[in-house]
Amino acid sequence: MSVLRTIKNCFLYCGLEREEYNSLKKDAYVSNFVVWRVLHIFMAAVFLSLYTASYFNHLLKANQSFYLHAFWYSVVVVLFFFILKKDSILAQFLIYLSISLLFVFGCLVSANNNTVPATTFIAFLLVTPMFMIDKPFWMALELTAASTLFLIWMRFVKPYDIWMTDLINVMIYTIVGIFLNIIANSLRIREFVLTKKINIQKDTDELTGLKNKSALTRDINEYLADSETDKGIMFMLDVDRFKSINDTYGHDVGDSVIEQLGKLLGKIFTTSDEITGRFGGDEFIIFIKNDNNLDTVKKFAEEIVSGASHNVVLPDNNQTVSVSIGVSIYSGHETNYSELFKKADVAMYKAKASENKRYFVYE
Repeated sequence: MSVLRTIKNCFLYCGLEREEYNSLKKDAYVSNFVVWRVLHIFMAAVFLSLYTASYFNHLLKANQSFYLHAFWYSVVVVLFFFILKKDSILAQFLIYLSISLLFVFGCLVSANNNTVPATTFIAFLLVTPMFMIDKPFWMALELTAASTLFLIWMRFVKPYDIWMTDLINVMIYTIVGIFLNIIANSLRIREFVLTKKINIQKDTDELTGLKNKSALTRDINEYLADSETDKGIMFMLDVDRFKSINDTYGHDVGDSVIEQLGKLLGKIFTTSDEITGRFGGDEFIIFIKNDNNLDTVKKFAEEIVSGASHNVVLPDNNQTVSVSIGVSIYSGHETNYSELFKKADVAMYKAKASENKRYFVYE
C-alpha cells in the first residue's frame, strides 16, 4: 500500500502530500506564468521567422498558413499574459494549449519529411515536460494524447517501416517525458518547499511563532499601499507592569508570559484577513483588514483582555496578567504603517493611564 501511495503522490502531488502540494500550488502557477510568458514571446518570434522563410523555401511553404496562425496565437497569448494574474487558471489552460500547438507543429514537420523517422516531435516530448510545473498526471495525459494523435496521423502518411520506427521511439520517449516531468516537478516543488521554510523562519518571531516586526511592517504596508483598500483596524497592546514581572519572577517567567500571550493571540486571530505579530519586547500588533467597525474593536479587545487575565499564568496563582490596548482605525487616509502605529501607541498609553478601561480607540 505504501508503494501505491508513493506512486499516487508522485503523479498527483509531485511526491508531496496533498495538503502540502496545495499550499505550494500558487507558487507553481506563478513560476509557470513567468517562464511561459517569455517562451510565448520566443514562440511568436520563431513562427514569424518560419512564416517569412516560407516565401523563400518550398519545404516550409506547405505549412505557411499554420505558421501565420501560430504567430498570431502566440501574440494574443502574450497579451493575455500581461493582463491575467500570475496564478490564473486560464493562464495554466493557455500553457497546455500552447504545448498542444507545439506538438501539432512537430506532427506537421514529421509529415513533411515522411521518409525519415520523427525528430522534432520527439524533441518536444522531451523538452516541454521540463518547463511545466503541475500535477504530473496532467502532463502524462497531454503527452499520451499527443503521441496517440501523432501515431495515428503518421500511419497514413509514412511508409510502414518508418512508422514502426516512430512507434517504438514515440512509446519510449513518451514514457521518458513523463518521468522527466515527474523529476522536474519534484525538484522545483521541493525548491518551493525550502524557499517557503526559509521565508517563514525569516518572518517568524522565535518566542511566539507569530510574525516578527519586519514581517508585520511589510504586510501592513502592502495592504495600505493598495488603492482599493480603505478599511482596517490596528490593535497595539503590551503587558502591564512587565518590568515588574521580570524583576519579581525572573526573565524566564517574563519569556513565558510573552509566549503564552502569543499563543492566545494566535488562537483568537486565525484568518488571512488578520495580521498578528510581536513588535518587540512585550508589545504586539494585530491588524484586521477590510473592517473598521467599532463593534469588531470591542469584541476583540474584550476577548484579548479577558483571555490574558484567565489564560496567561504566573507562578503566584493570586496574581493575574493584564494588558493595555490602543486602537487606531484605518479609513484610507494613512499611507504607511508608522502613521497608524503612532495613533495606536497614543491610545495604548491612554489605556495604561486609565484605572477602569483596558483599551482606547484613537480619536
